[in-house]
Amino acid sequence: MINTKPKKALLVLEDGSIYKGWSFSKSDTVFGEIVFNTGMTGYQEILTDPSYSGQIINFTYPEFGNTGINNEDNESLQPSAKGVIVKNVTRKPSNWRNRESIIDYLLKNNILMIFGIDTRKLTKHLRDKGAMNCVISNSNLDILSLSQQLQKAPKMQGLNLVDIVTSKNPYEITFQKYPAWNEWKQNDLFLKKSGDNLLIALIDFGTKNSIIECLLHYSCKVIVLPANTSFELIKSISPDGILLSNGPGDPSTVNYAREMIEKIIDLDVPLFGICMGHQLLSLALGYQTYKLKFGHRGLNHPCGYDQHSLVTSQNHGFAVLTDSLNVNNQMSTSHLNLNDLTLAGLSIKNRPIFSVQYHPEAGPGPHDSTYLFKSFIELVRNNKISKSKK
Repeated sequence: MINTKPKKALLVLEDGSIYKGWSFSKSDTVFGEIVFNTGMTGYQEILTDPSYSGQIINFTYPEFGNTGINNEDNESLQPSAKGVIVKNVTRKPSNWRNRESIIDYLLKNNILMIFGIDTRKLTKHLRDKGAMNCVISNSNLDILSLSQQLQKAPKMQGLNLVDIVTSKNPYEITFQKYPAWNEWKQNDLFLKKSGDNLLIALIDFGTKNSIIECLLHYSCKVIVLPANTSFELIKSISPDGILLSNGPGDPSTVNYAREMIEKIIDLDVPLFGICMGHQLLSLALGYQTYKLKFGHRGLNHPCGYDQHSLVTSQNHGFAVLTDSLNVNNQMSTSHLNLNDLTLAGLSIKNRPIFSVQYHPEAGPGPHDSTYLFKSFIELVRNNKISKSKK
């Protein structure tokens, strides 16, 4: 373990709140939007989820790092979070898949951690005051200096972070080329051959590996495309289905993607949007998005409609403005967040297009909504069969 001696650290919030803690990290100062995640597990997936780009994560569960870091659960090649706030962190993880401690992992990836914080008290504060910018430092303990620098940090609203996390070039991936699946995934939940001969174009706004895995479980061929891919290129590929991935930042700033999706809607191709993809699809349909007070980030958010409900994994700070839904009667609401009744899912009448605000791939989280991938693949397959008969 590198640098095992903790040093003093400060957490300063935009509203002037001050929290004192400790840090094992290298000397550094980081700025970002502070958000909280209420999940009791899955910190590795959370840290490597590109949707957390530009954010400092407050983990409400009081224990952090107990199972260490493994080689299987990463959602991307490297973590995107700028910093982490925890109460207790373990120095000696225990798990049969453990490869390194969370402390070594954060040090290796230059992610600043502050521990010894009452994270649940901090969460209550954020719930009341809303998400805001913050600064963590273990090198500068001058509160006035940090506060002054914090005022200059960019706000999340109006920030395009998709360009930072999207893939730089297209790449293809097939079931045969992908590593062996974890044993728990080897079950009847996935109809492994139903995606044979189907080409899915995954538009990468900050996609998670779990989304790719869910598609590959149906034996689909997947081509991952950068967020700024032109409509002409997408059309020339002739995909059987298109998936719009999750991603970070303010969806209203990704104008090129909205214009591209507007054209995709007019193609006779099944389209499935997840999280950022859901928001960009809504913008392309003429609706508006807005920033939530403190966002939805956790593993137990109930969503449903018409007497049916699911427990879902969520991670987003923006939502679709429901007051704007009446301007277009082609859309149908499929899910609502049952905590605050924000829009959680939509579909377009008479078109093979739907989207959800939550994460059906659920890495981490419950598998209640994994059926959506099955529905998408069936939609793609049936659409292809129908075309072949014309």
